[in-house]
Amino acid sequence: MDAIVVGAGPAGITAARELAAAGLSVVVLERGQFPGAKNVWGGILYREPTEAIIPGFEEDAPLERPIIEQRYMLLSSDASMTAAYRSMQFAEEPYNAYTAFRGDFDQWYAAKAEEEGVEVYPEFTVTDLLWEDGAVVGVTTGDEDGELHANVVVLADGANSLLGQRAGLHQGWQPDEQALVAKETLRLDATRIEERFNLPAGKGTALEIFGESTWGMLGYGFIYTNKDSLSIGTGALLSDLISSGRNVNDMLDRFKAHPAIVPLIEGAEIEEYAAHLIPEGGYKRLPRLYADGVVLVGDAAGFVNPLNREGANLAMMSGRLAGKAIVEASGTGDFSAVGLSRYRELLEESFVLKDLYKIRHMTEFAHDRPWLLGEYPELLSEAVRRYLTVSGAPKASVQKDILRLFGSVPKKRLFGDAVRALKALKG
Repeated sequence: MDAIVVGAGPAGITAARELAAAGLSVVVLERGQFPGAKNVWGGILYREPTEAIIPGFEEDAPLERPIIEQRYMLLSSDASMTAAYRSMQFAEEPYNAYTAFRGDFDQWYAAKAEEEGVEVYPEFTVTDLLWEDGAVVGVTTGDEDGELHANVVVLADGANSLLGQRAGLHQGWQPDEQALVAKETLRLDATRIEERFNLPAGKGTALEIFGESTWGMLGYGFIYTNKDSLSIGTGALLSDLISSGRNVNDMLDRFKAHPAIVPLIEGAEIEEYAAHLIPEGGYKRLPRLYADGVVLVGDAAGFVNPLNREGANLAMMSGRLAGKAIVEASGTGDFSAVGLSRYRELLEESFVLKDLYKIRHMTEFAHDRPWLLGEYPELLSEAVRRYLTVSGAPKASVQKDILRLFGSVPKKRLFGDAVRALKALKG
């Protein structure tokens, strides 16, 4: 083969399509029973970057609801504070984003690739790489007849990317470089979804929920509306879960029991549960992206933007750019690290690495300040409660009480947090 792609997610399939379009022979090996069987996804697919990769995808892709509203919630132990943005421009075509299920979308996308000449084989577990003179020259399933050779191997094998380790591209992700997320799909009929979330028929909303949704740890909870179900989940850095001794399953149950969340999911039946690791290392901890005969794409390369809730579009773009670099390398016959270095150049020119570079300080900033999602939400909730409580006390007295409440926080820390937050956002 000209190329072997390991993993039939959005990154792997996009790379395979790019290669097939250039006339190269390519095969995709997927360990699941079908593409998407092993994948977990919060559920948001952005239209414009997806359209750039898959023109006309909206016509027949398995999409759920167009998202017309974004809500942000901050939870204290017994209260919630919400900010929302709803645009009627988002409610009209062309839409901005959709909810979707990876199992459905990945199967559909793989089928489209097969129509374009890509060979996709599910239930093939690649156990190791094949080497020759220090270069990757293929893969093996570990069976007697399980060797397959190619000029280049594209590793799209997900967040753990054991093959990436075997290729020497990284030494294995550390607990503070991955988040563990638990997600449930809750069955709820369309009418009740639209009534509870105040939505027009067929339209959807996305909620991102901070604070108590993660026991105050760095991370967030989410609720996304599908046609006749809700996607709900929560997660935190694996290192924080380990050090706290807390379990992400218990975290999800606790999140669902919060008084602000119960009315949104009441009467919904659990249809599916899944847990998944998400790369959170960011720009500072990106692995090597290529070596002799091999490249990394998608989650395997750590291409996730947690601040802007972007993963699938970065995965697909990385797959496309890897494909372009391999096509160029095939023109010269040079599949060494030098020949494949064009991949990194293309990434640098794209939004992928520019966006990751822009937010490179954010995770470190937030993780070093556990009070941001613990102490501060409780403090803010109490201040708002006192302000909104009508009693016989004069308003001036109430305002002084609120100022004294905030006075319990060292002014130097408050000022420092504000300054450093602006610096981190500025990049």
